[in-house]
This record gives sequence, structure tokens and C-alpha cells, in this order.
Amino acid sequence: MTAGADSPGLGSLEAKIMRVAWDDAGQYLQVRDVLARLDDDLAYTTVMTVMNRLYEKGLLRRRREGRAWAYRPSSTREAYAAATMADALSVAANRTAALLHFVADLEPGEAAALRRLLDDAGPAASSP
Repeated sequence: MTAGADSPGLGSLEAKIMRVAWDDAGQYLQVRDVLARLDDDLAYTTVMTVMNRLYEKGLLRRRREGRAWAYRPSSTREAYAAATMADALSVAANRTAALLHFVADLEPGEAAALRRLLDDAGPAASSP
């Protein structure tokens, strides 16, 4: 599995940086904080460039802290996953078939949780 595989739509380093940001979502992190948490031997400027790119994509928010920028996620990991799933579904010619493939790959507990969520949502969830 590639490093970005658990964060579709993100490059390998983007996914690693977002994991660090999501793990500490309650606080703003400076580039040096993120760099210290990454296992890779990366240059400060590389991490800074990628974090700025993530900010431009709308995945990170930022604020000034002295002379440096500090960043935090603009949404939760789960909200990002849901948006990625919606994007993936939007390219399917047959959305129902795509959903069937998705459901077929769920673990039994996940399928049961999805069923409960759909049941709780009521008729609005079953309308086209």
C-alpha cells in the first residue's frame, strides 16, 4: 500500500502531512512541528512548500505566529473521507452499481453500521 493510499487524492507526502495535522487537529502546527513528527529525512522548505500547497487546496487553514505560518486542518479526517467518496461516486456512469461495489467490500460490522445510519435517516436517505 502506498503512503497516500489511505488519503485518496493526496500525494504521498501530502498524505503524511495531513495525518500529522489530523492527529493534532486541535492545535495549529508550524512547519518545524510537522517536520519533527515525520519519519522522513526531508528539508524544511519541502515540508513548507507542501503545507502551503495543502493550504491553497483548502485542506489546511493557517495563521501567523511570529514570522512563521502555523497550520491546522480545515475539516476532520472523516469529512475529508466523505468528500473523497462523493467525488469518486460522481464519476460513475451508474451510481447504483458503484454503491453496490462499495457495499460488497465492507466488513460485516461496517455494513451493519451503514444499515443503521440509513434506517435512522428515514425516507430522505432512500430517495434518489
